[in-house]
Order: sequence, then structure tokens, then C-alpha cells
Amino acid sequence: MSQPPQRVRVTRTRRPTRRDRPPTVRDEIAGHSRLGTTYVSSLVRAQLQLSLSTLAFGAVTLGALPLLFALVPPARRLSVLGVPLPWVVLGVLVYPGVVLTARWYTRASERLERDFGDVVGRR
Repeated sequence: MSQPPQRVRVTRTRRPTRRDRPPTVRDEIAGHSRLGTTYVSSLVRAQLQLSLSTLAFGAVTLGALPLLFALVPPARRLSVLGVPLPWVVLGVLVYPGVVLTARWYTRASERLERDFGDVVGRR
């Protein structure tokens, strides 16, 4: 008479677990590893560079207006529809420029975050 097959004890499934696969970027960031810290610091550095360049652009353009009116006195005496040119520039032209700069900054910042999200989600 033949012997019955020996019983096999199953202790775990053969599905891959988290330990079996390489860590993702999201795991690296959540685990505060050196690689995760590098990814996050690169995002922070890009955002800082964008912020400083936007601030520099605003300081140069808005800072140049008083300098322009100080160095070119006839520009102070010009008027548009009876309103002095400095008032027209400061009261009418500056605000659309600030709004456009803020809009550009917002889009660029969202693009940085979207690109970072793509990198994190992809790996």
C-alpha cells in the first residue's frame, strides 16, 4: 500500500510583499531617507529660486520707476489726460504688471509641484 503524501504547511502567500520590491520615491520621502531628503530639498530649492527670481524682477521693475523719474525730470512734468505721468504709471500700469507677474509665479509654482508629483508617482 502506498503512503499518503506528506502534508505541507503554508506559512505565507507567494505574492510579492513590500519588502520584496524596491522602495519607491514616496517610500523614500516618507521614511526620511537620504534619497527622499534629496528629492524634497530639490523641490524646496526650485521653489526658492522661483520666489527669489520673482522678487528680484519686482524689485528691479518697481525700483526702477522712482529712479527713472529722479534721473529724467521732464518725465515728472508730463501728463496724460491731465494726470501726471508718475501717477498714471504707478496707479494704472503697475497693477496689471503685478497681477501678470503673480499669475506667472502661480503657474510656475504649480508646474514645479506637478513635475515633482510626477516623479514621486512614477517611481
